[in-house]
Amino acid sequence: MLATLNDVMKIAEERKIAIGSFNTPNLESLEAVIRAAEELSLPVIIQFAQCHEPWIPLSVIGPVMVEAAKRADVPVCVHLDHGETLEYLQQALAIGFTGIMYDGSVLSYEENLANTKRAVAMAKATGASVEAELGSMGRRESGAGDDTGAADETKIYTDPELAQSFVADSGIDALACSFGTTHGIYLTEPKLDFDVVRRVRELNDNIPVVMHGGSGVSPMDYRKAIEAGVRKINYFTYMDKAGGNAAAQYLASLQEGEPVFFSSIAMAGRDAMKENVKRAMNMFACME
Repeated sequence: MLATLNDVMKIAEERKIAIGSFNTPNLESLEAVIRAAEELSLPVIIQFAQCHEPWIPLSVIGPVMVEAAKRADVPVCVHLDHGETLEYLQQALAIGFTGIMYDGSVLSYEENLANTKRAVAMAKATGASVEAELGSMGRRESGAGDDTGAADETKIYTDPELAQSFVADSGIDALACSFGTTHGIYLTEPKLDFDVVRRVRELNDNIPVVMHGGSGVSPMDYRKAIEAGVRKINYFTYMDKAGGNAAAQYLASLQEGEPVFFSSIAMAGRDAMKENVKRAMNMFACME
Protein backbone atom coordinates (compact mmCIF):
# COMPACT_ATOMS: atom_id res chain seq x y z
CA MET A 1 0.00 0.00 0.00
CA LEU A 2 1.26 3.45 -0.87
CA ALA A 3 2.37 5.46 2.18
CA THR A 4 4.11 8.77 2.76
CA LEU A 5 7.48 9.20 4.43
CA ASN A 6 5.66 10.65 7.42
CA ASP A 7 3.45 7.54 7.61
CA VAL A 8 6.36 5.12 7.86
CA MET A 9 8.35 7.44 10.15
CA LYS A 10 5.44 7.36 12.61
CA ILE A 11 5.59 3.56 12.59
CA ALA A 12 9.34 3.70 13.17
CA GLU A 13 8.93 6.07 16.11
CA GLU A 14 6.18 4.01 17.70
CA ARG A 15 8.26 0.82 17.47
CA LYS A 16 11.62 2.53 18.14
CA ILE A 17 13.08 0.98 14.99
CA ALA A 18 14.49 2.27 11.72
CA ILE A 19 12.83 1.77 8.36
CA GLY A 20 15.06 0.48 5.59
CA SER A 21 15.28 2.74 2.54
CA PHE A 22 16.58 0.94 -0.55
CA ASN A 23 17.44 2.31 -3.97
CA THR A 24 15.61 0.43 -6.73
CA PRO A 25 17.00 1.66 -10.08
CA ASN A 26 15.90 -1.49 -11.94
CA LEU A 27 13.05 -4.00 -11.89
CA GLU A 28 15.12 -6.73 -10.20
CA SER A 29 16.04 -4.56 -7.22
CA LEU A 30 12.47 -3.28 -6.97
CA GLU A 31 11.08 -6.82 -6.84
CA ALA A 32 13.76 -7.85 -4.34
CA VAL A 33 12.91 -5.07 -1.89
CA ILE A 34 9.13 -5.39 -2.10
CA ARG A 35 9.26 -9.18 -1.70
CA ALA A 36 11.62 -8.90 1.26
CA ALA A 37 9.33 -6.40 3.01
CA GLU A 38 6.26 -8.54 2.40
CA GLU A 39 7.95 -11.71 3.68
CA LEU A 40 8.96 -9.89 6.88
CA SER A 41 5.69 -7.90 7.15
CA LEU A 42 7.65 -4.67 7.58
CA PRO A 43 7.09 -1.21 6.10
CA VAL A 44 9.75 -0.13 3.63
CA ILE A 45 10.97 2.81 1.57
CA ILE A 46 11.88 2.35 -2.08
CA GLN A 47 13.86 5.20 -3.54
CA PHE A 48 15.58 6.50 -6.65
CA ALA A 49 18.57 8.85 -6.59
CA GLN A 50 19.07 11.55 -9.19
CA CYS A 51 22.61 10.30 -9.84
CA HIS A 52 21.08 7.03 -11.13
CA GLU A 53 19.39 8.84 -14.01
CA PRO A 54 22.03 7.55 -16.51
CA TRP A 55 21.12 3.97 -15.52
CA ILE A 56 17.42 4.41 -16.20
CA PRO A 57 15.34 7.61 -16.42
CA LEU A 58 13.11 8.53 -13.48
CA SER A 59 10.32 8.96 -16.02
CA VAL A 60 10.57 5.23 -16.82
CA ILE A 61 11.19 3.55 -13.44
CA GLY A 62 9.26 6.07 -11.28
CA PRO A 63 5.73 5.07 -12.36
CA VAL A 64 6.68 1.40 -11.97
CA MET A 65 7.82 2.08 -8.39
CA VAL A 66 4.56 3.86 -7.54
CA GLU A 67 2.45 1.04 -8.98
CA ALA A 68 4.50 -1.60 -7.12
CA ALA A 69 3.96 0.30 -3.86
CA LYS A 70 0.20 0.42 -4.42
CA ARG A 71 0.08 -3.33 -5.00
CA ALA A 72 2.25 -4.25 -1.98
CA ASP A 73 0.81 -5.87 1.14
CA VAL A 74 2.84 -3.59 3.45
CA PRO A 75 3.19 0.21 3.71
CA VAL A 76 5.63 1.42 1.04
CA CYS A 77 6.91 4.98 0.68
CA VAL A 78 8.18 5.92 -2.79
CA HIS A 79 10.97 8.40 -2.16
CA LEU A 80 13.32 10.55 -4.23
CA ASP A 81 16.84 10.24 -2.85
CA HIS A 82 19.38 13.07 -3.23
CA GLY A 83 17.33 15.32 -5.48
CA GLU A 84 19.75 18.04 -6.50
CA THR A 85 17.43 20.45 -8.33
CA LEU A 86 13.94 21.69 -7.63
CA GLU A 87 12.94 20.74 -11.18
CA TYR A 88 13.87 17.12 -10.52
CA LEU A 89 11.93 17.14 -7.26
CA GLN A 90 8.87 18.39 -9.14
CA GLN A 91 9.24 15.61 -11.68
CA ALA A 92 9.15 13.01 -8.89
CA LEU A 93 6.13 14.63 -7.25
CA ALA A 94 4.26 14.70 -10.57
CA ILE A 95 4.89 10.96 -10.98
CA GLY A 96 3.36 10.33 -7.55
CA PHE A 97 6.33 10.01 -5.20
CA THR A 98 5.25 10.33 -1.57
CA GLY A 99 8.57 11.54 -0.23
CA ILE A 100 11.36 13.70 -1.61
CA MET A 101 14.84 14.53 -0.39
CA TYR A 102 16.36 17.83 -1.36
CA ASP A 103 20.15 17.61 -1.12
CA GLY A 104 21.64 21.09 -0.84
CA SER A 105 24.50 19.94 1.37
CA VAL A 106 27.15 21.24 -1.05
CA LEU A 107 25.58 24.71 -1.05
CA SER A 108 25.90 27.47 1.51
CA TYR A 109 23.59 27.23 4.52
CA GLU A 110 21.49 30.10 3.19
CA GLU A 111 21.06 28.53 -0.27
CA ASN A 112 20.34 25.11 1.20
CA LEU A 113 17.66 26.56 3.49
CA ALA A 114 16.04 28.68 0.77
CA ASN A 115 15.77 25.76 -1.67
CA THR A 116 14.63 23.37 1.05
CA LYS A 117 11.76 25.74 1.94
CA ARG A 118 10.73 25.73 -1.72
CA ALA A 119 10.85 21.93 -1.73
CA VAL A 120 8.58 21.81 1.34
CA ALA A 121 6.05 24.08 -0.35
CA MET A 122 6.10 21.92 -3.48
CA ALA A 123 5.61 18.72 -1.49
CA LYS A 124 2.70 20.11 0.52
CA ALA A 125 0.75 20.56 -2.70
CA THR A 126 0.74 16.78 -3.23
CA GLY A 127 0.74 15.59 0.38
CA ALA A 128 4.32 14.29 0.17
CA SER A 129 6.92 14.50 2.95
CA VAL A 130 10.36 16.12 2.77
CA GLU A 131 13.81 15.03 3.90
CA ALA A 132 16.77 17.40 3.73
CA GLU A 133 20.45 17.18 4.59
CA LEU A 134 22.65 19.34 6.79
CA GLY A 135 26.34 18.50 6.94
CA SER A 136 28.18 16.31 4.45
CA MET A 137 28.88 12.57 4.19
CA GLY A 138 31.94 13.34 2.03
CA ARG A 139 31.72 11.26 -1.12
CA ARG A 140 28.53 11.72 -3.13
CA GLU A 141 25.67 9.23 -3.29
CA SER A 142 27.29 7.27 -6.13
CA GLY A 143 30.11 6.31 -3.76
CA ALA A 144 32.66 7.69 -6.21
CA GLY A 145 35.83 9.12 -4.77
CA ASP A 146 39.21 8.21 -3.44
CA ASP A 147 39.80 4.45 -3.40
CA THR A 148 43.17 4.46 -1.70
CA GLY A 149 41.79 3.68 1.72
CA ALA A 150 42.70 7.12 3.06
CA ALA A 151 40.36 8.83 5.50
CA ASP A 152 37.80 11.13 3.88
CA GLU A 153 38.54 14.60 5.20
CA THR A 154 35.66 16.24 3.32
CA LYS A 155 33.02 15.19 5.83
CA ILE A 156 31.28 17.96 7.74
CA TYR A 157 29.49 16.70 10.84
CA THR A 158 26.03 18.14 11.45
CA ASP A 159 25.93 20.95 13.99
CA PRO A 160 22.91 20.20 16.24
CA GLU A 161 22.36 23.87 17.13
CA LEU A 162 22.42 24.88 13.47
CA ALA A 163 20.08 21.98 12.73
CA GLN A 164 17.59 23.41 15.21
CA SER A 165 17.31 26.61 13.17
CA PHE A 166 17.30 24.73 9.87
CA VAL A 167 14.45 22.40 10.87
CA ALA A 168 12.35 25.19 12.38
CA ASP A 169 12.79 27.53 9.42
CA SER A 170 12.37 24.93 6.66
CA GLY A 171 9.48 22.84 8.00
CA ILE A 172 11.02 19.52 6.89
CA ASP A 173 9.78 16.13 8.11
CA ALA A 174 13.12 14.29 8.44
CA LEU A 175 16.77 15.34 8.61
CA ALA A 176 19.73 13.50 7.13
CA CYS A 177 22.60 14.00 9.55
CA SER A 178 26.31 13.54 9.05
CA PHE A 179 27.72 11.73 12.07
CA GLY A 180 30.54 9.67 10.58
CA THR A 181 29.12 7.52 7.79
CA THR A 182 30.23 7.60 4.14
CA HIS A 183 28.47 6.77 0.88
CA GLY A 184 29.67 3.71 -1.02
CA ILE A 185 32.13 1.01 0.05
CA TYR A 186 33.83 1.63 3.38
CA LEU A 187 37.55 2.23 3.01
CA THR A 188 38.31 2.55 6.72
CA GLU A 189 36.35 1.69 9.86
CA PRO A 190 33.78 4.47 10.44
CA LYS A 191 33.98 6.53 13.61
CA LEU A 192 30.39 7.36 14.45
CA ASP A 193 29.36 10.18 16.81
CA PHE A 194 25.96 9.15 18.16
CA ASP A 195 25.79 12.27 20.33
CA VAL A 196 25.13 14.25 17.14
CA VAL A 197 21.99 12.18 16.57
CA ARG A 198 20.84 12.44 20.17
CA ARG A 199 21.40 16.19 20.32
CA VAL A 200 19.60 16.82 17.02
CA ARG A 201 16.62 14.88 18.32
CA GLU A 202 16.61 16.72 21.64
CA LEU A 203 16.61 20.12 19.98
CA ASN A 204 14.03 19.28 17.32
CA ASP A 205 11.12 17.55 19.04
CA ASN A 206 12.49 14.09 18.18
CA ILE A 207 12.55 14.69 14.42
CA PRO A 208 13.29 11.45 12.52
CA VAL A 209 17.02 11.34 11.80
CA VAL A 210 18.15 9.72 8.55
CA MET A 211 21.36 7.71 8.25
CA HIS A 212 23.00 7.83 4.83
CA GLY A 213 26.03 5.73 3.95
CA GLY A 214 24.71 2.78 5.97
CA SER A 215 26.53 0.00 4.11
CA GLY A 216 29.39 -1.52 6.08
CA VAL A 217 28.22 -0.37 9.51
CA SER A 218 28.41 -3.09 12.17
CA PRO A 219 25.20 -4.54 13.66
CA MET A 220 26.22 -3.11 17.04
CA ASP A 221 26.61 0.39 15.59
CA TYR A 222 23.30 0.10 13.76
CA ARG A 223 21.65 -0.68 17.08
CA LYS A 224 23.37 2.26 18.76
CA ALA A 225 22.26 4.57 15.95
CA ILE A 226 18.66 3.43 16.26
CA GLU A 227 18.74 3.82 20.04
CA ALA A 228 20.06 7.36 19.52
CA GLY A 229 17.11 8.20 17.27
CA VAL A 230 17.86 7.17 13.68
CA ARG A 231 14.54 6.23 12.07
CA LYS A 232 15.44 5.85 8.37
CA ILE A 233 18.52 4.04 7.08
CA ASN A 234 19.59 4.30 3.45
CA TYR A 235 21.11 1.08 2.13
CA PHE A 236 22.12 0.22 -1.41
CA THR A 237 25.81 -0.47 -2.11
CA TYR A 238 26.06 -3.85 -0.37
CA MET A 239 22.66 -4.92 -1.68
CA ASP A 240 23.81 -4.10 -5.22
CA LYS A 241 27.10 -5.89 -4.58
CA ALA A 242 25.23 -9.01 -3.40
CA GLY A 243 23.33 -9.09 -6.68
CA GLY A 244 26.54 -8.70 -8.67
CA ASN A 245 28.29 -11.47 -6.75
CA ALA A 246 25.35 -13.81 -7.32
CA ALA A 247 25.40 -13.09 -11.05
CA ALA A 248 29.13 -13.84 -11.16
CA GLN A 249 28.65 -17.08 -9.24
CA TYR A 250 25.89 -18.16 -11.60
CA LEU A 251 28.09 -17.58 -14.62
CA ALA A 252 30.96 -19.47 -12.99
CA SER A 253 28.67 -22.46 -12.36
CA LEU A 254 27.85 -22.98 -16.03
CA GLN A 255 29.41 -25.88 -17.84
CA GLU A 256 31.59 -25.22 -20.87
CA GLY A 257 29.37 -24.64 -23.89
CA GLU A 258 26.22 -24.22 -21.78
CA PRO A 259 24.08 -21.33 -23.08
CA VAL A 260 24.02 -18.09 -21.09
CA PHE A 261 20.61 -16.49 -20.61
CA PHE A 262 20.34 -12.93 -19.32
CA SER A 263 17.03 -13.69 -17.60
CA SER A 264 18.75 -16.35 -15.47
CA ILE A 265 21.50 -13.90 -14.50
CA ALA A 266 18.88 -11.30 -13.55
CA MET A 267 16.93 -13.75 -11.39
CA ALA A 268 20.09 -14.87 -9.59
CA GLY A 269 20.88 -11.25 -8.79
CA ARG A 270 17.30 -10.50 -7.74
CA ASP A 271 17.11 -13.43 -5.32
CA ALA A 272 20.47 -12.58 -3.73
CA MET A 273 19.46 -8.95 -3.29
CA LYS A 274 16.23 -10.03 -1.61
CA GLU A 275 18.08 -12.09 0.99
CA ASN A 276 20.56 -9.27 1.59
CA VAL A 277 17.69 -6.80 2.05
CA LYS A 278 15.93 -9.14 4.48
CA ARG A 279 19.06 -9.32 6.65
CA ALA A 280 19.35 -5.53 6.61
CA MET A 281 15.67 -5.04 7.44
CA ASN A 282 15.92 -7.47 10.33
CA MET A 283 18.82 -5.44 11.74
CA PHE A 284 17.00 -2.15 11.32
CA ALA A 285 13.88 -3.56 13.00
CA CYS A 286 16.05 -4.87 15.87
CA MET A 287 14.92 -8.42 15.10
CA GLU A 288 18.40 -9.92 15.21
